[in-house]
Amino acid sequence: MVRIHASAIIEEGAQLADDVRVGAYSIIRSEVKIGAGTVVGPHVVIEGRTTIGCDNEIFQFASIGAIPQDLKFHGEESTLVIGERNKIREFTTLHLGTEDGGGETRVGNDNLFMAYTHVAHDCRVGNHVILANAATLAGHVQVDDYAILGGMSAVHQFTRVGSHVMASGGSMIAQDVVPFVIVQGDRAKTVGLNLVGLKRRGFSDVELSAIKKAYRVLFRSGKLQEDALNEIEAWDDVPPSVRLLIDFVRQSERGIVRS
Repeated sequence: MVRIHASAIIEEGAQLADDVRVGAYSIIRSEVKIGAGTVVGPHVVIEGRTTIGCDNEIFQFASIGAIPQDLKFHGEESTLVIGERNKIREFTTLHLGTEDGGGETRVGNDNLFMAYTHVAHDCRVGNHVILANAATLAGHVQVDDYAILGGMSAVHQFTRVGSHVMASGGSMIAQDVVPFVIVQGDRAKTVGLNLVGLKRRGFSDVELSAIKKAYRVLFRSGKLQEDALNEIEAWDDVPPSVRLLIDFVRQSERGIVRS
C-alpha cells in the first residue's frame, strides 16, 4: 500500500511519523505534526500549528486546523492539539484557538466525531466523547469525558457539558449540563439520569444510588440550589461521583440546565 499518495501535497517543514499514511489529494501544511499510526484519508486539509497524536483516523474531506470563524481573530499564533485514537469522519471541522481563549483548541483521546461535526476555537474536548452527525460546539466550549451529543445538537459558547452526559438529537444547550444527566429540547432541559450509560461504564449500585439521591435533592426537591448543595454535602459519606456533581455546580458560571 502506498504510504503517501503521489497526488498529496506535504509542505516542507511538516513532521510526519514514518508510518503515517496520506490519501490522494490531501494537503498537509508546513507547521503540522502527525504521530505514528495515523491515517489521513483523501481530500483532507490539515493546516495551522496543528499537532495530531498517534493512531488517529481522519476521513475524506475533513478540515483540520483552519483559522477560527471568529471576527476577533487577527492571525495571532494559536494551536490545535489532538490526542490519540480519535476517529474524525467526513466533513468534520476542527479549528485553531484564539488569543482570547488561551490560544489553543484541545481534543483528548478515543473520541468519535461523526460526519459534519464542528469543534470551534478554544474548545476543550475530553476523552471517549461522541459527537453524532452535525453536532456543533461553539467557541470556548468544554465537553468532559464520556459525554455524547446527539445529531444536530448545538452547544452555546462558554458552556460546559459534564461527564457521562447524554444530549438527545437536536438539543440546543445554552447553559452548563451537570454530569450524569440526559438533556433534550430547545432550550435543553434536564429530563433524567443517564443510567444506561453509567451502568455500561461500570458504576456500582452504591454509586448509582447516591447519584440518584443527589439528583432528586438537586432537581426534584424544590429547594434553592445552594440549599440543595448544602444538604448533599451534609451527608455522612459523599462519594467521589457526587462530589464531582457538587463541584461542577459550584464552579458553573453560566448556570446549569434544570428540569
